[in-house]
Order: sequence, then C-alpha cells, then structure tokens
Amino acid sequence: MANQKILDQKALVVNEIADKVKNAATFVVFNNNGLNVAELTELRRKLKETGSEVKIYKNTLVKRALKPLKIELDDEFNGPKAIAFGSDALAPIKVVNEFAKEHPALEIKVGYTDGEIIDIKKLQALAAVPGRQELLTMLAGALMGQVRNLSIALNMYQEKLEK
Repeated sequence: MANQKILDQKALVVNEIADKVKNAATFVVFNNNGLNVAELTELRRKLKETGSEVKIYKNTLVKRALKPLKIELDDEFNGPKAIAFGSDALAPIKVVNEFAKEHPALEIKVGYTDGEIIDIKKLQALAAVPGRQELLTMLAGALMGQVRNLSIALNMYQEKLEK
C-alpha cells in the first residue's frame, strides 16, 4: 500500500491540474517526446511571453483530474505528453502550432477551449486567426477609412453650399 504522504502529494497535484484546467481559457495537449531540454526551454519562454505556460504531469494524474470536470481525453494521455495552458484563448494554440512547424518532434494531439474538445484540424485553423492586437489594428483601419470617407463627403457638401 502506498504511503499516506505520497497519496497526499498526488492529491495536491491532481487539484493543481484541475485548477489550471478550470482557470485556463485554453489548453493544448502535445507529444513532447523527441524534444530536448533546450527546445522545451525555448517553448516555455515563448509561452511565458504570451502569459501561457507548459506543464508535464503523469498521465494517470491528469486523467484523474479531468474525470470530475467531465473532460474525456483518456485516449490522448498515452505516452509522454505535455500541456500548454493559457488565459488567452488563442495564445497557446498559436505558440505551440508555430513551434511544431519549426520542430517536427513536437506533435500536437488535442486542445480544449470553451468547454469543447478541439481536434488537430480545428487547432490549426484557430492558429491561423490573427491575434487580438492584429484584429484591433484591422478594426481601427476599417473605421479610419469610414471616417475619412465621411469627412470627404462633408467637405464636398460644404463646398457645394458655399457656391
């Protein structure tokens, strides 16, 4: 029988995983087998820049943490896996997807966002969506064009009234 101290430590890890899943807008599960320490450190740094993080847990503890949350990913947790958590819905998806393009050893398995399990094809589609800052810039550009057109029309109307 396992030592009570070890069981308590495992329970703490299960609670930590459950809290991270609850508090994350998105998480991405990927195969980290084949990544060396330098590559994993680089991935951690890139994720940290976006307010995300990567964690590696024992598969059995992850399965145990996800079960009460009604997230069925038992089939995905076979072999060495890592999880990227993020408070931004797109940030971890984008970072892990870009990193996977540069490092073929990293294989994205599945993601989870907005209460939905996301397969690899949908993850890649989400990775192609521009980031928040880029979307705001596009919106501002579109609004500026409309304001410019309005000002030209008003100026033309004023000139017509002056004649």
